[in-house]
Amino acid sequence: MRFGVFAGCFLAVWGLVYAGVLPRGLGDSNLLWVLLLSLVVSAPLSFVLLRKQRDAMSQRIVEQVDTAKARLEANRSREDSVTS
Repeated sequence: MRFGVFAGCFLAVWGLVYAGVLPRGLGDSNLLWVLLLSLVVSAPLSFVLLRKQRDAMSQRIVEQVDTAKARLEANRSREDSVTS
């Protein structure tokens, strides 16, 4: 999804540069200029636009870690009861 936001920003910035709205890069650095502008624009956009997906993913990761901790604790208590 982040790549999609970046690709959209890249196309928008590329169009604005070639339309003359934004300045062109120096010499042969035009592609680098468009890439850098796209990164600068897409970073805050993806932070705002992908907030729900990021929160859902972090919740899923927390649940998986909690499940793994519970399994590990169950295995430890089982081992402790066998060795005692």
